[in-house]
Amino acid sequence: MEKRVIEMLNILEQEMNIKFPNLYVKYLSEEVQDKEPYELINEREEYIYIYNINNIKERNSTYNIQDVEPNYFLIGQDGDIGYFVSVKKDNESNFIYSLDLGALGCLEMDKEATDIYHLGKYVK
Repeated sequence: MEKRVIEMLNILEQEMNIKFPNLYVKYLSEEVQDKEPYELINEREEYIYIYNINNIKERNSTYNIQDVEPNYFLIGQDGDIGYFVSVKKDNESNFIYSLDLGALGCLEMDKEATDIYHLGKYVK
């Protein structure tokens, strides 16, 4: 499964002309894969649903993320709050950002964690 996830992410990168952060690729391919649901709990005791490899493209399409925020990719959600990684080529960053999905394109994103491994702990 790990190899399949990496291959699918590579295809998405080519199709969309983006570059996923290396720690996000590692986390998605090793931890999340195709698990449904995959949830983290952050320091504020909020549950964050992390999209699996089968859902990430569809969720970004549903919210028109690349039309409004072309340098970001939606990786998860907690209600109306979206969690994002930067996917701008030649400007790679492992930071995780958040923003109310209704404010896309209007407000600056908040930095939530230095990388996906520091966003929260996995809960079943």
